[in-house]
Parts: sequence; structure tokens; C-alpha cells
Amino acid sequence: MRYDLATKIMDAEDIDRAMTRIAHEVLERNHGTEDVVLVGIRTRGVPLAQRIAAKIEGIEGKKVPVGSLDITLYRDDLMTRQPVVRKTEIPFDMTGKRIVLVDEVIYTGRTIRAALDALIDFGRPACIQLAVLIDRGHRELPIRPDYVGKNVPTSRAERIKCRLHESDNEESVYIVKCAPGEEGRE
Repeated sequence: MRYDLATKIMDAEDIDRAMTRIAHEVLERNHGTEDVVLVGIRTRGVPLAQRIAAKIEGIEGKKVPVGSLDITLYRDDLMTRQPVVRKTEIPFDMTGKRIVLVDEVIYTGRTIRAALDALIDFGRPACIQLAVLIDRGHRELPIRPDYVGKNVPTSRAERIKCRLHESDNEESVYIVKCAPGEEGRE
């Protein structure tokens, strides 16, 4: 990524505030923690889900289970990419649970559609809610997040790059101008 074409839109404090706000909103909407579980989409959704769970525990004093979901084999662009399958870890029965699916960025909605398909293969939850750090618009499917850290209107000639300590040794979110020919891809 060329950082000379990037603008930082969130720093570590901004991300932490967004995670705190989302944790409070999850608790409010679900009237506490009963039957609430968090599932992060690999890769960066997992540490965000863990952070929200830690915030909830700090607020309520109760642990919320966290799982991780790999959606590689559920993607609709599988034939155009070299798939790298990672591990899905859902250490709880999802039947009847209130699942909060977590990802770093929502764009077209196709990643979330794939995640919904994958989750349903694991059981029948009471409901599935969606939490994202960044909503950048440009939906191609009728999918809308329930919890949003920050709305960032973008053009198709831009990308959002989320950098987290757990995977990138940095804590920030950038908006990046795409190189010619890379527009519309995420």
C-alpha cells in the first residue's frame, strides 16, 4: 500500500472509542449479555470481536463468548482468487444465540453475505446482528450493519485500510486512493 496516497481517518484512540460505543450499543439492544456471542470474520474482525467482548466484560462484569469465522469457501469470487483457507473456531452452540458478527469494513455486502451463509451452517441462531468498524457505502446487496464505529463515504477509486496491532503492529485506519485499474476492488 502506498501511504503517500493515504489519509489517516482513525488513530488508536478513535478505534478504542468506537469499540467502547459499540459495546454499549450491543448491551443496550440486547438488554445485557444473556445469549449474546460475538463472531469475528477472519482476519481483522476477530481482534475487533475480542476487543468488544473485553469492553462488555469491563462494563457488565460478564464474559461474552467469542468465535472466529473463515468465509473463504463461501465467497462468490472464489474462482477469481487464490483461496487461503483459515480456521473457523466457534467454541459454543449457536442455536438460539444472539450473534454479533464483527468485521472491520463493510463495502458491497458480499463478505457479510458469505459470512451469513457460513454461520447458518453452524446452527440456527435467534438473530444475527452486524458490527463494523467502518461503513464505507457502495452496497450491492441489501445488508446494513446494526453497529458502526464510523461512516466514511468513499468513491470506488478509494479503499479503506484498517491496521490493527494484532496483525499489523499499527493501530489506525486509512483511506487510500486506488491505483488505476484497481477501482472497485477491495
